[in-house]
Amino acid sequence: MPLTAAPPAPVHTATERSTRGQVRLPGGEFAMGDAFDEGYPADGETPVHTVRLEPFHIDETAVTNARFAAFVKATGHVTDAERYGSSAVFHLVVAAPAADILGQAAGAPWWINVKGAHWRRPEGAHSDITGRQNHPVVHVSWNDATAYARWAGKRLPTEAEWEYAARGGLSGRRYAWGDDLTPGGRWRCNIWQGHFPHTNTAEDGHLTTAPVRSYRPNGFGLWNTAGNVWEWCSDWFSPTYYTRSPREDPRGPETGTTRVVRGGSYLCHDSYCNRYRVAARSSNTPESSSGNLGFRCANDGPAE
Repeated sequence: MPLTAAPPAPVHTATERSTRGQVRLPGGEFAMGDAFDEGYPADGETPVHTVRLEPFHIDETAVTNARFAAFVKATGHVTDAERYGSSAVFHLVVAAPAADILGQAAGAPWWINVKGAHWRRPEGAHSDITGRQNHPVVHVSWNDATAYARWAGKRLPTEAEWEYAARGGLSGRRYAWGDDLTPGGRWRCNIWQGHFPHTNTAEDGHLTTAPVRSYRPNGFGLWNTAGNVWEWCSDWFSPTYYTRSPREDPRGPETGTTRVVRGGSYLCHDSYCNRYRVAARSSNTPESSSGNLGFRCANDGPAE
C-alpha cells in the first residue's frame, strides 16, 4: 500500500554461503499439490504432480526480528514499507494516531493502510518490537527478503522446496502434522479462532504473531510451516503453473507480476482463507508488505 513511488531498493553485497540455523533435507520425489480438492480454483493447487528435488537446506524457523535487526545494522537496509511510508496493519491491532490511518484495502476492509508502519513498528507509530525479538519479522517485501537472504549467504526457497519441507515427510496429508486440524483437541498452528474478522478468541494464545519456535516442529524439524506468517518463495506465481510444471526441480514461471507466498498466517480461517493447508498457495507483488508477511531462507545442498 505505497503512498508514493519509491527509489530503487538497495542491493547488498553477497555474503559467503552459510547454513546457519538450517536443516539439510535429502530431496527426492514427492506429490505436490492439493489431494483433497479443498483449494480455491484461482490459486491453482491442482493437479497433484510428482516433483523430484535435489538435496537442499532450509531454515528451521522464519527469520526473526533479532536476525533482521542484525541485517539492518550491518547493511543500513531500508525496507520497502519504510521507503514507501506505509504498510498494511490488521484493524484490531492498529496502534497509531488517527492522522496516520490512510484508508482500508479494497475488498478487505480489515486491512488498514497505516503511515509509519514497518518492521520496527508493526502496528504503527505507537508500537515497537520490544519483547518480540524471537517473533518472525513482518512488513517485509519479497525485495527485502531477497536482500536479507543475499546478505546471510542464503536464498529464498523455491515453492516446491517449501512444500516438500513443510510436509515434513508426510505424503499427501492436509497439514504438516496429519489430516486433523486440532488432534487431541490441541492447536498445532497459529491461526484465527472465532468469528473473522471481528472476534478472535485467541484460544491458541496469540492474536498476532507467535514466537518462531511455538507449537511443535514437523517431521523435518521445521517450525510453524502453517499459520503465524506467510512466507515468501522465490517463484513467480501462476495459477496454471502446475499443469506444465517440470518434474525435476521446478522453479516457477520465467516471468510474472506476483511472487508466491506459502503457509498462511495468524489471520487464516476456514471461513475465508483456508490456506494453512500444506498445499495451499497464494501470491503478492514483490514490493508489498503487511503485518502477517515474513519469510525463511534456503540453500543449495553441499557441493559434490
